[in-house]
Amino acid sequence: MPTVAILPVKSFRLGKGRMAEDLSTEERSRLGRALAERTASLAVDAGLIPVLVAGDADVADWAAHQGLPSIPDPGAGLDAAAEAGAVWAEASSSSWIVLHADLPLLTGAELEEVAQIRDRHGWVIAPSADGGTSALGGIGAAHFAYGPGSFHRHLARFSRASVLARIGLLHDVDSYSDLESARRHARGAWLVGLT
Repeated sequence: MPTVAILPVKSFRLGKGRMAEDLSTEERSRLGRALAERTASLAVDAGLIPVLVAGDADVADWAAHQGLPSIPDPGAGLDAAAEAGAVWAEASSSSWIVLHADLPLLTGAELEEVAQIRDRHGWVIAPSADGGTSALGGIGAAHFAYGPGSFHRHLARFSRASVLARIGLLHDVDSYSDLESARRHARGAWLVGLT
């Protein structure tokens, strides 16, 4: 059974709003595109089928230009975007992994590990360092509980899930300090000069 990597991607123009004091709209847009492109590429390399849940027409056009399928974001937050992706995967007879697109330290080996655990155990969940959920894999329709502290809510909701904690999954980019931290890590060298 193929596995779909569901990548919810907000509008490049409106994304990363918490960095507005430090980065211009153009810089935030460039960062969002670069992060999404890298994550989608890692998904392909890991043998997954990336499907973007596109926050607007610009993201959908970008996905098409990259040769990636996309579905429209229902516009009711991350839970609804993830659910739309899971429904799409189920209709395509695929398992799924909801994966944040803002994981600058993620490696192909870590993503392959997520996919292998999902294949072996059915369900997998990876926390972010701030208590969120960086990756969540399963099969069939599901109801999600994203937001602050989502890891524990998801762990309670998907109690059969195996937990995987890895550097590349722990470090997401929500703030400018997250970005600066990622740049200082050896894996984050690709971010230098991006903004």
